[in-house]
Amino acid sequence: MENITQLITTRGEWLRGSETDPGIIISSRIRLARNLAGFNFLSRCSDEDKENIQGLIVAALNGTELANKYFYVKLDELGSLEKQLLVERHLISKPHAEAQGPRGVALLMDESVAIMVNEEDHIRIQVLAGGFDLENIWSRINNLDDELEADLEYAFDEQLGYLTACPTNVGTGIRVSVMLHLPALKMTGEIERVFRAARDMHLAVRGLYGEGTEALGDFYQVSNQTTLGKTEEEIIEEFTETIVPRIIEYEQRARDVLLKQKSTILEDKVWRAYGILRNARTISSEETLFLLSHLRMGLHMGIIDKINLETINDLFLATQPAHLQIISGKRLNGDERTKLRAEFIRSKLNHQNN
Repeated sequence: MENITQLITTRGEWLRGSETDPGIIISSRIRLARNLAGFNFLSRCSDEDKENIQGLIVAALNGTELANKYFYVKLDELGSLEKQLLVERHLISKPHAEAQGPRGVALLMDESVAIMVNEEDHIRIQVLAGGFDLENIWSRINNLDDELEADLEYAFDEQLGYLTACPTNVGTGIRVSVMLHLPALKMTGEIERVFRAARDMHLAVRGLYGEGTEALGDFYQVSNQTTLGKTEEEIIEEFTETIVPRIIEYEQRARDVLLKQKSTILEDKVWRAYGILRNARTISSEETLFLLSHLRMGLHMGIIDKINLETINDLFLATQPAHLQIISGKRLNGDERTKLRAEFIRSKLNHQNN
């Protein structure tokens, strides 16, 4: 519990960015899905099986590079706010938070590694980095996977590869995902072009918190849909050389169009967002993300300089429901959250300008 609340004092690996880049790529992630031989998939596991799986994985972690560095959180012993905090920081999935029975997550304090135990598969290894750094992420997660496999017997078929609960993960079990901020494509109505291109390339485009979620704040996760038939290196190379550069080109082109053809409308949206955030007395988390998205775009496009990227990123996390309540030290109903959120934002923005 103490380690989890300490996370609030940091920005989170997936939001570490630089004002010097175009601000389109937020973060990169690689996840590997694995299951232990000798156990059923989780949907057929008893609580005793889940507890045994958890014990084996935690023991194996102590023989990896993470030994003496990670802390382990048992989700079935955690309160709902703390679980939601981990979701908001992209360290566990919503289904993992909402599941029942023995399950947990091994974390590093810098949030670069999160290993979900008993989510959809027995193990979901995740390595995350701010910006676009898939090659280094792959090197790290591959080494970690090898270290775990030295102590654990994975469910593996010579023809199919790694066996997973969802057929789309069978094979390499790899899911490469890049988080992108695409407000200009949304404003110009060109975001459907990205969706069509993604479908043609057998990619999935999801919202801020993954499958089944909306693209809050114009953040989109682009990931591979299948893991069978290509090597891990081929998938990563495709993302690095083709997929992500193409999306960046689309977004940059849309931003150029807005600047040349609709500069007044664009500036109005950015400054209106700033004005509302500085003066609102109540505000929802959805509207906050929407307005912060416009500020983020305005900052990277040189329209506004009264706010820095660190402040935007801090507000992005701190105004989420679980973060806000844990920071305040008490549970809040919806009306109380909208009021406190507005007060928090005003205080942060006014402090920056003093």
